[in-house]
Amino acid sequence: MHPTAQQVRGAFMAPVPFSDAQCEAVFRIDCHVPDQVEAAYNLPALYGRGITGKGQTIVVVDAFGSPTIADDLLPFDQNLGLGTPPLRVVEVGHVPTFDSGNPDMIGWASETTLDVEYAHAGAPAAKIVLVEVAKEDLLHLALAVRYAVQHKLGNVISLSWGEPEQALGRQFVSSYSSIFSRAASSHITIVASSGDSGASGQDNNGNFYRHPVASWLATSPFVTAIGGTKLNLNASGARNGPDAAWNDTYSAAVNEFFFGNDGPNPLATGGAKSAYYGRPGYQNSVRNVTGNQRGIPDISMSASCSVAVNVFETFTGGQGGWTASCGTSESAPMFAAIVALADQVAGHPLGPVNPALYALAASHAPGIVAVASGNNTVSFSGGTVHGYSVRHGYNLVTGLGTVNGRYLVPELARSA
Repeated sequence: MHPTAQQVRGAFMAPVPFSDAQCEAVFRIDCHVPDQVEAAYNLPALYGRGITGKGQTIVVVDAFGSPTIADDLLPFDQNLGLGTPPLRVVEVGHVPTFDSGNPDMIGWASETTLDVEYAHAGAPAAKIVLVEVAKEDLLHLALAVRYAVQHKLGNVISLSWGEPEQALGRQFVSSYSSIFSRAASSHITIVASSGDSGASGQDNNGNFYRHPVASWLATSPFVTAIGGTKLNLNASGARNGPDAAWNDTYSAAVNEFFFGNDGPNPLATGGAKSAYYGRPGYQNSVRNVTGNQRGIPDISMSASCSVAVNVFETFTGGQGGWTASCGTSESAPMFAAIVALADQVAGHPLGPVNPALYALAASHAPGIVAVASGNNTVSFSGGTVHGYSVRHGYNLVTGLGTVNGRYLVPELARSA
């Protein structure tokens, strides 16, 4: 079980956020700050009207957490002009002491940092509850989600991890599906990353599947599965062109930056048909794509590693600093922030938002924006998994499309 955040190899750090020009010159990738990303989704128009997530709480669930997350939020906020949210940390089980020599703990600390900072960046006045889990297997993570639901820690839960359904087995998936139906009955919205291995994913031996697989828990009909796009922005956050699906599998620059080799390595937005869940009613309008199965993702936001985002972290020791991160671990907390903003507008928790999203898409509401192109085909040593392509309307790469928050937030609030 691994988090879906992708972090730069070698922990390149800077005392101030990387600019696009600096990233392009040094690393051959772009780097955005939250201001640019917020502008891309027209969120400042909401902030100017006081729609900032005030009174709402976003819950983030991660294994181990980060020992410095509270301290890291301060310079993140100070540099970017955000108000520091009340951050509450809840431990489920006895979380072991952070070991900077443990690569699993390093990975989860990176995950935690990206999750918390970008949930906060999207909904700057929302409270954040970080649930730290004592073990990193999917069983303990799922039980921690159940804890968050039972104790109503917040009305929006953001999850940036998962595993192919086939790696877990039908019995496991069935046994823990009630967690998400219970969340729905409690009017809690759960969003989850669709995965970072394109149409593939790893089995229990770490080998990539050679046929399309979908990631659980994103496949649950009660979960909003969030895929990834590649933004095309200028320095102010205005779009130079429409978004594309995120797929960096074949980018030599990105593979060298993140993996230290030319690739290809699977690095693309997850999306496929569920092996275990049938098509939910809200996907009846897209049955020509999903058939009789649940399809993911539902909607997408920024995740590309060739257009990474700045995060601030110090858990590796020393002064720490700004570095780059990416993946659907970026898009999931950002969409959780969108829901928190909509909860504020509605004046009550929205609960499951998928029925509203599909209804809005069917009515061509302006809050859902088409993605122009791309696919989630991936390759690795010894094989290629042919995935799906972006097409008009719903597809198994970016779902219904991406977000114009200025419109989608009030649309969701009204639909609920």
